[in-house]
Amino acid sequence: MKVGIVGAGSVGSAAAFSLIMTGVAHKVILIDMNERKAIAEAMDIAHAAPFTSAGKIKAGKYEDLVGCEVVIVTAGANQKPGETRIDLLGRNVKIFESIIPQIAKYAPNCILLITANPADIMAEVALKLSGFPKERVIGSGTVLDTSRFRTLLAFYLGVSAKSVHADVLGEHGDSEVLIWSSAEAGTLALEEYAQSVGKILDDAKKAEINDGVVNAAYTIIEGKGATCYGIAGALTQICRAISNNDYSILTVSSHHDEVEGVKDVCLSLPTVINRHGIFHVIMPKLSAEEHQKLQTSAEKMKDFSKQALALLNK
Repeated sequence: MKVGIVGAGSVGSAAAFSLIMTGVAHKVILIDMNERKAIAEAMDIAHAAPFTSAGKIKAGKYEDLVGCEVVIVTAGANQKPGETRIDLLGRNVKIFESIIPQIAKYAPNCILLITANPADIMAEVALKLSGFPKERVIGSGTVLDTSRFRTLLAFYLGVSAKSVHADVLGEHGDSEVLIWSSAEAGTLALEEYAQSVGKILDDAKKAEINDGVVNAAYTIIEGKGATCYGIAGALTQICRAISNNDYSILTVSSHHDEVEGVKDVCLSLPTVINRHGIFHVIMPKLSAEEHQKLQTSAEKMKDFSKQALALLNK
């Protein structure tokens, strides 16, 4: 798979490293407005590649995106300590106006994978600017949030995170919805498994885990300035699903005609991914409370998407 990455910052360079070292991409084109940084990052990663794969990486320009199956967009203003993803909206809309048309010109058949924040809204902006069908514009969504949820549950329950099945839906952000009602460890409901190993999973513990998931990015940003490794893993997983055509179910973000009564909104739901992008979207079973929270998240995303789209070409 040939993958383009626009943005050679913390996320873009970590994603490039992950894609090359795992062998998911055989070629990566790294683009950044700071050409010297893109060259340096590509060179550094290229020196590591022979240890694990035969993948190739180089810094390039938009015309080098010809033939890319996936183009990942990480470029955007950085989220500062104390700043929400929504605060980035205005700045990143303007950045996308200069990026997305260039990608569409040179890689008109690619799948756009958006991870610049706020990821759900920027995916909607990319959809509008590219003119691509909605199946080929994907936000990284809550794939990372879902991993954080499963990781915290696994730590608490003393099992592998790969054995925990629990999703986060809605916004990649403060209104995201942790789905407790259908969460499982193995084949047991989460509460049942917790009880079997002598762990208390009451409302207080759930609230603690919920806080840990929702505020994970803020904690990381306060400590080291940016998140990069977790999202790089999420992007690699999405690209792997596309490359292998394996119909993985991932909680990516995409445009939906309607979610919980809210029309034309971009947010995360369990989604089947294949080589063409989005194959099928699943509306999972939810509790009444989860339905309400997902509706609230959808309404929030709809409101901010309207604001973002109104900013285009101004």
